[in-house]
Amino acid sequence: MPTAETEPNLIARLNFRLPIDVKAKIERAAIAEGLTVTDFAVHALINTADEVLERHHTRELTNRDRDAFIALLDSSDEPNDALRGAFAARNELIRK
Repeated sequence: MPTAETEPNLIARLNFRLPIDVKAKIERAAIAEGLTVTDFAVHALINTADEVLERHHTRELTNRDRDAFIALLDSSDEPNDALRGAFAARNELIRK
């Protein structure tokens, strides 16, 4: 299994500058958590990135929208020509 030491391309660097007081606060927080500043910053950045991505990938439906969506799922309508064509195109892409 490759490690960071044997595979240098698996590690990326993120450099940025910040005010001295902000750095000091981050250092105090890292110490309070028993982490290095790097580990603390990485964890904080990952957690924030996860929250942002979750917000941007989640849709909240109104009750009316939810009811319409469920009604569509429950309907027994047959697929139309456009949907059949889309499935055929998808299957063709998968075969390639």
